[in-house]
Amino acid sequence: MNIETKYFGNMKVDEEKIIQFEKGLPGFREEKAFVLIDFPDNPVFQILQSTNTSHVAFVVANPYHFYQDFAFEIDNQSKDNLSITKKEQVMVLSILTLRDPFVGSTINLQAPLIINVDSLRGQQLILTEGDAFRAPLQSEKARVK
Repeated sequence: MNIETKYFGNMKVDEEKIIQFEKGLPGFREEKAFVLIDFPDNPVFQILQSTNTSHVAFVVANPYHFYQDFAFEIDNQSKDNLSITKKEQVMVLSILTLRDPFVGSTINLQAPLIINVDSLRGQQLILTEGDAFRAPLQSEKARVK
């Protein structure tokens, strides 16, 4: 299937890799089908691209790349909605806000994206406790090392 993307123009995507967000994403409830697109030569960042609307695309990354101690519980309702039965099925991504200069960029740890890699069903969890909505990509710990 061909789609128009925000960052890469028209491209062919494998229909079997489309991730379904049954409830959409907050602010984008009508957008339910997305694909993950890798950045060329960059294994850290990806684009979560709507298959229907080219301008709806988010830069995402695995939050554990930046915050190894990031932790939260997936509630039973979400596990049921996503058909999660084992931890190996779970992919966690967070939406980034990129800034110029890059050092000002942030990652949203308060609303992680949970994707069942087997069923390709996804959901954004809104955590009520814990981490920041806009955590720096370069934490103090990372800068000290």
